[in-house]
Amino acid sequence: MTGRDDERRHAEAVSGQADSAWAQELLDHLRPTGRDIARVVDWLGATVGASVSLCDEHGTPLAGSPAPLDEGLVTDIVSGRLASASWEGDGRHLRLIRVELPTPAAAGVLAVVRTAPFDRRAGDIVTHTAAALELLLRARRTAATGHRLARATSDLRLAILQLLMVEDTSAARRVAAGLWPGLLDTDTACVYVVESTPESRDRLAEACIEATREQSLVVRCPAVDAHVIVVTPRDTTAADLRDVCRRHPGTFLGGSARQSLAHTAAAYGQAVSALAVAHFRPDKTAVYAERTHPERLMDPAVLRAWTTRLLRPLDTLAHHTRAELLATTRLGLEFTAVSAAKVLGVSRNTVRARMERVENLLGADFSDLAVRAAVHLALNTEAGLTEDRTAATEVPVRLGDLLTGPALRTWAHGLLARLDSDGRDLRGTLRAWISAGGNAERAAQLLGVHAQTVREHVRGAEPVLERRLLAAGGDLYEVVLAHLASGALDPPDLHPDLHTEVHPGLRADARPDVRQA
Repeated sequence: MTGRDDERRHAEAVSGQADSAWAQELLDHLRPTGRDIARVVDWLGATVGASVSLCDEHGTPLAGSPAPLDEGLVTDIVSGRLASASWEGDGRHLRLIRVELPTPAAAGVLAVVRTAPFDRRAGDIVTHTAAALELLLRARRTAATGHRLARATSDLRLAILQLLMVEDTSAARRVAAGLWPGLLDTDTACVYVVESTPESRDRLAEACIEATREQSLVVRCPAVDAHVIVVTPRDTTAADLRDVCRRHPGTFLGGSARQSLAHTAAAYGQAVSALAVAHFRPDKTAVYAERTHPERLMDPAVLRAWTTRLLRPLDTLAHHTRAELLATTRLGLEFTAVSAAKVLGVSRNTVRARMERVENLLGADFSDLAVRAAVHLALNTEAGLTEDRTAATEVPVRLGDLLTGPALRTWAHGLLARLDSDGRDLRGTLRAWISAGGNAERAAQLLGVHAQTVREHVRGAEPVLERRLLAAGGDLYEVVLAHLASGALDPPDLHPDLHTEVHPGLRADARPDVRQA
């Protein structure tokens, strides 16, 4: 008798373990790594030896293999008159169970068809699986809502940034007030650009939002997949973002000087320029104000007079049109037309059309690097003007008048002298490359070398000068101004009353290597 009791207890234990095994498997499907409706339906079919399908109230299959069902019976279950139903005939055994679906859908039907009758175990598995499917569907709906909310919030942050980029601060404040009250209640702000990799950018953006306690505008850059843009009025944000960089290896940080909120575009350009310097810094961070820039060594009164006179043709435009053209051109000179278009939320053809209009108004030729550098200088200077711009319009100042100061010449000679430490003729290659409008093939013809040699020399000059050269922008234009101030290149004939002549070193058919709009 004792032996028989042991055998019975052992059989019951084995049966209990088998009965509980399916529960553990179903539980595994509810874990974060699972949660796949189709996989749960397939698992149910394999576990109970049946054909299983999950359909909505219209009979549209959501998962599994659809089976012909009685429409009246399905209607009764979907409407709630029946919670479940069973049917057998023609060698089939059918079990239908009502499954609540997320709104706006009403309910669905889990249909299980098999050739063997439903025993207690199969019935329990079907019932518990239906409940699990309801949980998964509800969780998926909640997750989808969360993703949509996060996407909408991200799009709203980008819209605010784009309004700031075109100097529409009033609209930017109105948009931000709904979700982030007081965020833009400021006259000045700094812009930071945090760089990692495209794969880790989302995680980095969330880290920036958490570090700044949502008191800054954090935007995933629409132009560069590895960049996160942060616009902040707070002085402590720089330290917060440095902490983020320390916690995330391979991250770089560039920051602007404090700018008027209306000059966010200029601050963004400064932050990108500082980011290039950060790549050569041990702590991988840099701020724009840390470096001496040529405009700071020019006579302020002469610089203002030249800027005002150069941009005077744009004064005939309506204020919003003028601001739009200046903001677009400023970004177009810093980046490609495609990147500028993504930042502004317009097409690249719109960017090019606006820049061509500025070219025509100024009588300038943006295919000439020296002209681009000069106009870039004027636009950044204009962004910092607070006094009446008409005060100095009659002063006849040319670009050459800005480049004669001893401090500027000393800076230019000192910057270019760094190139002499390299055994290669970086100075000569760079001068020819700029004269050729940034076109390696044209510069190679002038020097009698291979175009790849020109590119390698220009690339080799970047860490020596701590400036990006192959990507057009503020760094390149500073180096161009250094060549003009040192006398290595002649300044272009930029005068508001005369059409600009094409630089002697650039042919109309020479296409530059640097990124241009």
